[in-house]
Amino acid sequence: MKRKNADVIGNVLMGLGLLVMIGGVGYSIVAEVSQFNLPQFFSHGAIFSIFIGALLWLAGARIGGREQVADRYWWVKHFDKRCRNSQHHHSSH
Repeated sequence: MKRKNADVIGNVLMGLGLLVMIGGVGYSIVAEVSQFNLPQFFSHGAIFSIFIGALLWLAGARIGGREQVADRYWWVKHFDKRCRNSQHHHSSH
């Protein structure tokens, strides 16, 4: 797959995953607090849609090449051994 096609497919999947997650959360909230008498069966499915949306998001990130964590995150930069620039060597005296 060409890089441009991979970027487009990745962006589409990430956008679709975001929409599914937002839609699931929105439906759950509206079903709980509204007077519309929406079926509770769908609100349980809406909670499940958060996980489906997250999987779509992760698949899109993987295909689009955005699966790596940026080193600008403080925790990763300071505590993740894979992201440290200096190697600490223990010397015995």
